Order: sequence, then C-alpha cells, then structure tokens
Amino acid sequence: MRFEGTDSYVATEDLTVAVNAAVALERPLLVKGEPGTGKTELARQVSEALGLPMIEWHIKSTTRAQQGLYEYDAVSRLRDSQLGDERVHDVSNYIKRGKLWEAFAAPGRVVLLIDEIDKADIEFPNDLLQELDRMEFHVYETGETVKAVHRPIVIITSNNEKELPDAFLRRCFFHFIKFPEMETLKQIVEVHHPGIKAELLTTALTQFYEIREQPGLKKKPSTSEVLDWLKLLLAEDLSPEDLKRDGANALPKLHGALLKNEQDVHLFERLAFMARRER
Repeated sequence: MRFEGTDSYVATEDLTVAVNAAVALERPLLVKGEPGTGKTELARQVSEALGLPMIEWHIKSTTRAQQGLYEYDAVSRLRDSQLGDERVHDVSNYIKRGKLWEAFAAPGRVVLLIDEIDKADIEFPNDLLQELDRMEFHVYETGETVKAVHRPIVIITSNNEKELPDAFLRRCFFHFIKFPEMETLKQIVEVHHPGIKAELLTTALTQFYEIREQPGLKKKPSTSEVLDWLKLLLAEDLSPEDLKRDGANALPKLHGALLKNEQDVHLFERLAFMARRER
C-alpha cells in the first residue's frame, strides 16, 4: 500500500516519501504549509489512491477533543424520562459517535483527516494524545472500551497559526509542504487546465511569482488562487501581451483573484503612483 500521487494531484517526491513513511510507522502525518498549498486535498487524494474510505473532521475554534470521541446528550435523556420514553433505559441511545469513533469502528481501514488542528484550543492536541497513540478510548457512560478494528491512516493539517505541543509533535511524522517552484506549478496547472498555451502560462506564472515576492505584501497568493486567476484569464481569452504591466499600471489583470485585502491592492496602487512620479 503505497501512495504515488494521482492523476489529479501532483505530489512531489518528498511528499510521497512522507505519506508512505507515516503509513509504515503507523504514526499520524502532520502536514503544515501555507493556506492553499493542498494540505486538505492531500488527504482526499491519499484516500482515492489507496482505495480507502475517508472520514473528515474539520476543526473550529470551539471544537473540543471529546467531540471526536463521542458526546453524551444528557438533556435529551432527561426530557425523555419526563415523557416516560422507554429509550431512557438504554444510555447508548444518547451517545453520539464522533469522527474518531467512526474511524475506529469502520469495518476496513480508512483515512482520517483532522483538518486545521491549530484552530482549536492549545490543549486540544494533548487531549487526543492517548487516543491516537493507543487507538482506543473508554466510554464512561456505558463502560465500554472502543478499540480500532483497523488502524486508520491519520492525516492532520495545520496552517501554523499557533505552536503545537512537543508531546503531540513527538507522536507525528512531520512534513512541510513548500510552495511549489515554477516547473512543479506548471505541472499542477496542466492537471487543472490541460492544453494551456505555454507562452501565456509562462508570462502569467512569471507575473504571479513577482507578485508573491513583492516586499510588504500582507497575504501572498496561493496555488488555489493562481489556478482561479488562470481560469479567468482563459475565460476572458487574454493573451500574454494583455498581461504586460508597466509602471503606470502595477496591478495585475483581474487582480481580485490574487490580492485578497485592501492593503495589498493599495500597495500596488502606490507602486504605480510612485512610478508615474518618477517619469
């Protein structure tokens, strides 16, 4: 069972090594990188490539680790007891399985995505240490112990918004997805926009990297954003000549696909203003 990428996902050699190493070690794969570099999509592609079902747990700021195991609905049980419902005699009727329980109880091996773990409280990763390590947990309300039938392939993503605890990091295989270089990005574009003209692609990507490297930029455009931008360029049937910028017009064509806040738009407007003054 090895991951080599898919027809719709260009995986670099170091990324495929990381995925296969995590699978071999039976450790969670912790993937970090800029937003838009394909961290979440990686889990979906691993699921597709290995022919395994996928369970997704998307983390929010309010998510608690316990929710990944199970939740006990005591309020519903109290209400049912007041109404004389016979269901109250079986506490399991009020236990809602979490994503980890679903993964542990699955009849076959699955890919479990824990997406954007750094959004949660700082204690969230530590609260999952034992469960991810031992692949089991105890349900206190029913007295049962839930053990993984088949150890899931766990992929955890982080946008690096906060540091993760050392004890948690020790239990993971780590990989940082670097922003793709020009040639790799061309391969990614070819998957999404097959047959795009080479001259247009080179001109567009050259401009894209120039924008990313502009000093003072608050949010660098990502892979997903350049794909959207190229889709618009193709829809508008723009030529390489149409993309050319001069000092008086520093903003790229259809810049709303690349620049996502007013500070960065103003930065390029100021560059244009300064260029006009120097003429």
